[in-house]
Amino acid sequence: MEELISQLTSIARGMWKFRWAGLAVAWMVGLLGAAVAFKIPDRYEAMARIFVDTQSILKPLMNGLAVQPNVDQQVTMLSRTLISRPNIEKLVRMADLDLKSESKSQQETLIEYLMKNIEIKSTGRDNLYSLTYVDPDKDKSKRVIQSMVSIFVESSLGASRKDTDSAKVFLDEQIKTYESKLEEAETRLKDFRLRNLDMQTGDGKDSATRLSEIGQQLETAKLELREAENARDAAKKQLEGGGVAAAGNGGMDLLQGPAGGSAPVSTPEIDARIEAQKRSLDGLLQRYTEQHPDIVSARRMIADLETQKKREVAELRKAAAAAPAVVVSGSNSSLAVQEMTKLMATAEVQVASLKARVGEYQSRYAQARALSRTSPQIEAEAAQLNRDYAIVKKNYEDLVSRRQSAVMSGDLDMASGVVDFRLIDPPRVSPRPVSPNRLLLLPAALVVALAAGLFTAFAASQLRPVYNDAQELRVKTGLPLLGVVSLILDDSERKREGAYRMRFYLGSGGLLASYLVAMLTVSILAARQVG
Repeated sequence: MEELISQLTSIARGMWKFRWAGLAVAWMVGLLGAAVAFKIPDRYEAMARIFVDTQSILKPLMNGLAVQPNVDQQVTMLSRTLISRPNIEKLVRMADLDLKSESKSQQETLIEYLMKNIEIKSTGRDNLYSLTYVDPDKDKSKRVIQSMVSIFVESSLGASRKDTDSAKVFLDEQIKTYESKLEEAETRLKDFRLRNLDMQTGDGKDSATRLSEIGQQLETAKLELREAENARDAAKKQLEGGGVAAAGNGGMDLLQGPAGGSAPVSTPEIDARIEAQKRSLDGLLQRYTEQHPDIVSARRMIADLETQKKREVAELRKAAAAAPAVVVSGSNSSLAVQEMTKLMATAEVQVASLKARVGEYQSRYAQARALSRTSPQIEAEAAQLNRDYAIVKKNYEDLVSRRQSAVMSGDLDMASGVVDFRLIDPPRVSPRPVSPNRLLLLPAALVVALAAGLFTAFAASQLRPVYNDAQELRVKTGLPLLGVVSLILDDSERKREGAYRMRFYLGSGGLLASYLVAMLTVSILAARQVG
């Protein structure tokens, strides 16, 4: 520790010897620093704040009808790309900054300077933007900010209109293309339908379905034909076998007994149909369950036939009760024969009608079966045409709808209140300069001056070292020291040395006092500017 203190003391003594050189350098650097601090021109900041209101009542009202872009994202992107070369060139013309630019190189320098010094800042979620620019000329900085505010508002509106117009042009071109495609698809579909007009049906069913339906209708007609034939044969056998003759001795007849009681009355046609339906029902029950539609239909038909049979029996008995007793004896049984003849005629007519129906269904079935061999290819072609037509039509309708949405979107963007730019703070210039901060530059210059003086004294002491005691001389030279001769100063020399020291102190204090006066002057001037 003592050795370190001894070294520091030795260095201080060496620097003290060259104190005048250090003081001179400190004064020169201090004067130069003060001159630079006062030479730097004052720079004034112009600022404006803009609020972008993107919350409009038209947005929820037009939801689903018009395409609503992300206005917040557009404004954010605009704020990031606002300071671009085309906009700065426009700003130079608007603010009349190009009047002093005599050459193209000066104009390029001005544009580069403006791009570096104009700033746009956002506060984030509030859509509040501040535009700032710093320049030595107050009026120039204010004109620059006013021009930037105009460019900011115009760029947002112009970009929106440009995007809308581009979208309309693109959609119109696509609509024309799809309109021609739709016409071609409609023409192909029309030609196909004209070529295959005889194979088209109004219900839209395919050939397999139509063949199955015709087959079911044919089977039903055949079943009804068998029922009618069975009913006709039963009536014929009854008529030929003496069903209307006497049933025995004692004067009993078919319709009325001797005591006026009713004899059994038969309905051969309905009985034959009921039997046929029951046989068909038995066959269906072997293949299907009770809930099958054919079984339900067969049971309903049997119930209807039973009801019809009861009604006809009741009518026959009523007619027999009103007529006089007809005794079937050796004479004729004209009434019963006439009724049976009528039944026979009705059955024959029904059989003929059902045969014609069966023949028609057989012809349709054969025709459908013949067409089913070529219909799959035709149906596949029709499906392809319909599918292509449906796709083209859907795309065409979507494009028309989107074009209308684009038109409404353009009108919505141009409407009042969709995006509202509010100038919160109009362009203004700060009353006092924002730079340079001379109250900070002057102390920094003083510190640099003092450091330069100390470094000069230290460098001189190292270049021309002086040994202040015998021990240091012995250590540095490595030679034996025989003795030390001390210098004894008289009174006049002591007074002269004291005067030199006082001059040094005054010179150092004068440097500090000069800086303090300069700082006090700067503070007073700044206070007057604010006042």
